[in-house]
Amino acid sequence: MAWDTEGTKRKILDAAVTEFAAKGPDGTTIERIARSAGVNKERVYNYFGDKRDLFAVVLRAELAKIASAVPAEPFAIEDIGGYAGRVFDYHLAHPELSRLLRWEGLTFDDEVPGETLRREHYEQKAAVVAGGQAEGAVTGQVDADHLMFLILCVAGSWSASPHVARMMTGPESDSENARRRASVILAARRLAAPARDMEP
Repeated sequence: MAWDTEGTKRKILDAAVTEFAAKGPDGTTIERIARSAGVNKERVYNYFGDKRDLFAVVLRAELAKIASAVPAEPFAIEDIGGYAGRVFDYHLAHPELSRLLRWEGLTFDDEVPGETLRREHYEQKAAVVAGGQAEGAVTGQVDADHLMFLILCVAGSWSASPHVARMMTGPESDSENARRRASVILAARRLAAPARDMEP
């Protein structure tokens, strides 16, 4: 019987997402990930290398998912508040991504694995903002890369710091999530509004 290599890789990645999101790369082991995936740990090493290599693959895969699920359209066309709302929705449904990004910041002091590709991805996001600025649909008072970073922070911070969100705004619920989403959309629109659209 042929070995389902792709299925095994998927099981390993799913287990690694759960383990890394909960404990970070330094708080778990390849053996624990392999046990959770129901495979021999040698398969993990054979397919993905060591633990830090696996963490890099996991984070890259999770970032590819959000890039595919929530593409940034030209902000001369798309409402930037709507984009921020969709990013908020994704993080709400996939809180592990925010945790993985936090663990990355705690684990790597300097350049992260795959940084060149990550930079290219973020440059593309900033270019979408720059396009909106060129059309006059988005403020030019904030640099495009800074504005995109701020929008992503506004949308993702609720999942990145859930305990702070709970203490400041109350426990998560359907009504509270709707209130948070509305605030994210409004804040993104205010951040990005051209000067002519700002209230005096």
